[in-house]
Amino acid sequence: MQKSEIAIAGDTSGVEFRLPVVKFPGADASAPKTYMQAALHAEELPGVAALHFLIPMLEAAEKRGDILGSITIVPKANPVGASQYVNGANEGRFDLGSRTNFNRDYPLLSGDERDSLLDGVEELLAAEQLKHHLLHMASGADLMLDLHCDDESQLYAYLHEVWWPEATDLAESIGLEAVLLSDGKSSAFEDAVTHAWQHGPLGNRKAWHEGRISLTMEFRGLADVDPVLGRMDAEGLYAFLQRRGVLKGEPIRKESFEGVVAGLDYVQMVDAPVTGMVLFEREYGEVVEKGDHLATIVTTPGDAAGDVKVTAPAEGTIVTRITRRFVRRTDNLMKIASRELSQAKRKKGGGLED
Repeated sequence: MQKSEIAIAGDTSGVEFRLPVVKFPGADASAPKTYMQAALHAEELPGVAALHFLIPMLEAAEKRGDILGSITIVPKANPVGASQYVNGANEGRFDLGSRTNFNRDYPLLSGDERDSLLDGVEELLAAEQLKHHLLHMASGADLMLDLHCDDESQLYAYLHEVWWPEATDLAESIGLEAVLLSDGKSSAFEDAVTHAWQHGPLGNRKAWHEGRISLTMEFRGLADVDPVLGRMDAEGLYAFLQRRGVLKGEPIRKESFEGVVAGLDYVQMVDAPVTGMVLFEREYGEVVEKGDHLATIVTTPGDAAGDVKVTAPAEGTIVTRITRRFVRRTDNLMKIASRELSQAKRKKGGGLED
């Protein structure tokens, strides 16, 4: 195992951030190269817990000679966001300087332009330096897993539709409960890596996507950080690497996948029609019918006349639910994966949310 740090100059004199990188060299140059990172949104820690337990497993595999493909891990991918506190609360999703999501606005370059990401990188603002370094490492891999989590949610993943159903091996390894298929047209990290591959040299491949995968894992909700889940998720990641020929051995885990699969245009975004206290009637993971009562928003406590009922716009499975119980008008309450085309418009940058 090799440990290193990437220095990122802060935007003010005397400030510097350190980005830790862990590498496991592979014994077989033809085996897939893997890149994994967690906490790109700095307060999202379930993926960090998974990597915390995975790294010792990989150390043991290295001693046994079981690592075939090189593996690069960035266990905490956003020291800039981790340092941002406002009134005692961490703001790790958006860069406070630009208000840009740390998982948006990545350079969309071809694979041939990969090395240009580091040209003059030290002259950029800290958040942009971070993005360039992360994308440079990830776009040189064959398997890219960006580990996130939602507010409250099922265990699910976002990936380009070209990799389904081939990615069933991921679903069976991790124990996914839902898969959301994208068109690759956003500026999120996952899609920036896909773009580099799609517009790069094929090498020995017949198609740009052959033997590759770039995805965003949503390891349940913000509070789902504990040793039991961390170890289980680490085993799932390990099993996936075994299935893809990065690690030797029979996969140590396999779950049957019976979850929902839906394109992003079929994800119903259930938003709050008014401001108030939300009382949820349904849990994430439940299947609902069109018109089902999902939540009540209380606008005037003690006066039921001010209650606003929120109903399901279509049949489907509730994949996510907001953590907060005080919501503003237009805040997203739930995401429902359905078979009916959603009327929700994609946000700037092509994502479901900012």
